[in-house]
Parts: sequence; C-alpha cells; structure tokens
Amino acid sequence: MTKHIHRILAVGAIACLASCAQKPSANIARQASPADSLNHMVLIPGGQFSMGADDNDGQPDEYPKHAVQLDSFWMDEHEVTNAEFALFVESTGYVTVAEKPVSMDEIMREMPPGSPEPDSSVLLPGSLVFTPPNHAVPLNDVSLWWSFIQGADWRHPQGPQSNITGKDHYPVTHIAYEDALAYAKWAGKRLPTEAEWEYAARGGLANQPYPWGSELLTEGKTKANTWNGRFPYENTQTDGHTSLAPVKTYAANAYGLYDMSGNVWELCADWFHSDYYKSVADSISHNPKGPAQGYDAEDPRSVKHVIRGGSFMCSDEYCKGYRVSARMKTSPESGLENLGFRCVMDIKK
Repeated sequence: MTKHIHRILAVGAIACLASCAQKPSANIARQASPADSLNHMVLIPGGQFSMGADDNDGQPDEYPKHAVQLDSFWMDEHEVTNAEFALFVESTGYVTVAEKPVSMDEIMREMPPGSPEPDSSVLLPGSLVFTPPNHAVPLNDVSLWWSFIQGADWRHPQGPQSNITGKDHYPVTHIAYEDALAYAKWAGKRLPTEAEWEYAARGGLANQPYPWGSELLTEGKTKANTWNGRFPYENTQTDGHTSLAPVKTYAANAYGLYDMSGNVWELCADWFHSDYYKSVADSISHNPKGPAQGYDAEDPRSVKHVIRGGSFMCSDEYCKGYRVSARMKTSPESGLENLGFRCVMDIKK
C-alpha cells in the first residue's frame, strides 16, 4: 500500500492484521549511543539455528523451517520506551508520521484512477487505535475493533484526550517504520532483521515454540502480556493488564531479553514476502536481510514490513502471535496502538 492510503482505508493498512546458548564474552566492546542511559543492550552470541514454525500452529508463511547462520550482535533488552523516544524527540525535534497532516493532492496520487476525493478528515493527523466492542463479533473483520482516530499518536495513544503521563517505562507505540529508522539512526543502532529477531527470541532453545520453551501460555505462572478472556470484547486481566504493560514486567528469556512475546508487535528491517521461506529452504542463509522486495499474497497491492512478537491483543482463539516463529506484517506508514520496536547494533570490528 502506498504512503498515506491507510488514512482512507484505516484498518486495511493493518497487517491483515536454535543452537545451544553460548555465554557472552565479557571482552567484546560495544559502541556508546545517545540512548545508553535508558536501554541496556544484551550481547546475542552468533550461531546457527532452524528458523520457522516448530509445530502445526504456524501460518503458511512460517514454513518450511530452514537453516540460518548469524554473527553475534547487540540487542536492546526491552522495547523502546516512551521515555527513550521522548529523549530522541527532545534532542532532534522529530515529528512522527502520525503527527503530520497530508495534502489532498498526495492522497489522490496514490488512489486508483477515477477515485472520488475522500473526506477531508482523512488529511488530519492520526493513527489506528484499538476500540473493542462490548459484545462478541466475527473475528474475520478487524474494522470491528480498530478505528482511525484523529489526534492519536505516540504522546496520545488512545486519541487527543489521552496521554502518557506516568508511563515513561511503557513501550512507545504509534510508530511508523520511518519513525523507528530515525530513532535507530540517532541512537547509533539499527532495526533487527527478522532472522536476528527470531534467533534472539528463542534464547538459545532449539525447536521450542515460545521464548520460555514449550509450556503453554495458560499454564504455570504468567509469562507474557497477552489477551485473557474472549477477544475482543472481554478481558479477564489474568496477567494484570488490559492493554500495555511496562517493559520488564515479566521474566526475561535465557539471553536476558524482555517482552519477546506479547505486549507490542515489533518492527523488523525486512520486507515481508509470503513465499520468502520457500526461496531459501535449500541452503544455509548467512546473516539474511530478507527478500529484495515485499509481496503479500493476501494484499498484492500493498508492500509491507515484517513485525514480530505478538501483542497484548494476542490470544489462542484469535492470534497466536506470541510464538517465536509467528510472522505478521504492516505497511511502512502505519502506526498502531499495539506496535513498537527495539534496536540492535553490530559488533564493533
């Protein structure tokens, strides 16, 4: 989907909708970055792993499993927070995609020929907000729980009357791909590749569906911030939260990474391609960066980026996105109330 079309289609821009662990070497130095005082980085030791679904719960684009070899890299221990993003904005004056209006000419250039002019309200700044109904609804129509809200952005996650006061340590949301890139560049970092993300999420475990192993999400102690109850209208708050949770609320995986399952989906650098795994199945991929161009078989007109990890909206009955192999996608210009990111950094040579 081309830039700004999500202001017209709103929810149509939603993404339809390993090796044994090694101990990090203490003598590997990491470069400093402006955000060092806020987000500690963890060394992810390089190695080879099998990427893709470990069970029958995966979507078609999660198969086949294939071998990937990665070099070591640094990764933020948690998702970028409101406080960290605020430091970036204060230092640079950056304005996010959700905070910017667009012109009618720009909108019309991206519409099919002969399309009527949309209502002028779509030109105003805004983003997609989770607006759950109070009753059961069909789960094949995301427009029943997503709404484009004018004035929604990272400072106002539910709309202009909301704020992030007291939520410094919550993950920043309503971040478009170019916003995440801008932050990463400022911090001296980059976005993770999809392979890096999955490898890190596994925490050194091989052929396990979750960052913590094989225990079901609903068994034992609470392991992640997901949807409890009947989606999208009833949340029993079994995990203590109806929506976002502060970072580091739940236990880290074996690499010391928090929230690799649930809370918010996380942007990756890769384009999404429905058949990418099939194209690399017959060889070992070394530090793969994904397909050269994006393709979504469910929405061929729209190119998208991969997002990983699931969110507070994931549940067994609707979205098992908290599995380490689960893949979703979103258009580059889209901001969502359940979409954030974390950064990585290459090892200094």
